[in-house]
Amino acid sequence: MNNVPTPRFISVSQLNFYIKSLVDGDDNLRYVFVTGEISNLTDHYSSGHIYLSLKDEKAVIKAVMFSYSAKNLKFKPQNGMKIIARGRVSVYEPSGQYQLYIEDMQPDGVGSLTIAYEQLKAKLESEGLFDKRHKKPIPKFPETISVITSPTGAALQDIRNILSRRWPYSEIVVTPVLVQGESASKMLAKAIEDVDKSSLADVIIIGRGGGSIEDLWAFNSEELARAIYKCRTPVISAVGHETDFTICDFVSDLRAPTPSAAAELATPDRAQQIDLLLQQRQYLFALIEGILRNKEKELTDCYSVLSERDPRIEFEEIFKVFSDISKRFTSSGEKILSEQTAKMQELKLRLFALDPSAILRRGYTVTCRGDKTIFSKSQLQSGDDISIIFHDGEVSATID
Repeated sequence: MNNVPTPRFISVSQLNFYIKSLVDGDDNLRYVFVTGEISNLTDHYSSGHIYLSLKDEKAVIKAVMFSYSAKNLKFKPQNGMKIIARGRVSVYEPSGQYQLYIEDMQPDGVGSLTIAYEQLKAKLESEGLFDKRHKKPIPKFPETISVITSPTGAALQDIRNILSRRWPYSEIVVTPVLVQGESASKMLAKAIEDVDKSSLADVIIIGRGGGSIEDLWAFNSEELARAIYKCRTPVISAVGHETDFTICDFVSDLRAPTPSAAAELATPDRAQQIDLLLQQRQYLFALIEGILRNKEKELTDCYSVLSERDPRIEFEEIFKVFSDISKRFTSSGEKILSEQTAKMQELKLRLFALDPSAILRRGYTVTCRGDKTIFSKSQLQSGDDISIIFHDGEVSATID
């Protein structure tokens, strides 16, 4: 019993620290690839950290992916998704639990870009960004076409060639951008916003030539999709080849299978328009000719009617009636005038006979006393002063 060593006591934190140092010192656990199914997923949007468990049919391990690694993911992890995680194994000292610290993960069997594409497509579709009700019509005769693409790519040259041959009357305004790389999606979104704000273009063509899903990834950006959705100017997507589909294709107002096809969809065919104009011209000529024939027939019919009843004869008859009426009015007027003249002469003579001055000229006088006219001798007395009015003047007298 005396040979039994005295037990050594250590704290829990010391034990966990010791185990952690053992695990961290194992080279086999510093860089591991682990496959499993995601469960218990918790995505902290505020911090950006992702907490989850990886499991198979027999075991489970807790895992964490910090924000500086999670921000580089091309897809959104979901419960039930099988993944391949790359990272290191260590111990979380406070709880003494070992866990997997994930630095990167990929979907098991399906590429991360494919998963990310499908997830974003489903999200935007549920929000209505692909709804046909929001699609704007492409103008039939655009005066200005904005092309957003790489200035050195074959897509721009293809678009120029088609437009110059098909409809050379439109002005082409090129907005040079990157179509590949980390900053390409932001540049594409800003180009859409700038062109739309300028209100100079009637239609926008955005795109590039073909390539892998990695090459076309800038056109699967949520930022670009929302910029196109808000754009008031109609947008034609021309990304890659006919078999390539991007988020840009679904949210744009029209999807073209190739950049060359986009140029065709954006403009009418000059040759077809010329043929249409010629057809319209022939139609108008035929229409005018028909109208002229109808008018000619109407004139002929009118001439026939006029020939049967010459308006000159009607006019002469009407003129004769008016002439007779005029003569009758003239004769009646002269008679009335003569009668009125005689009446005026008679009235004149009667008025002249009643004129006091005319009576005085015939020898009569008017006798007045003051302002009273004397009509009888009984109105006078001896000594009255009177006035006697003659036609040529007045004299005073005194009654004796």
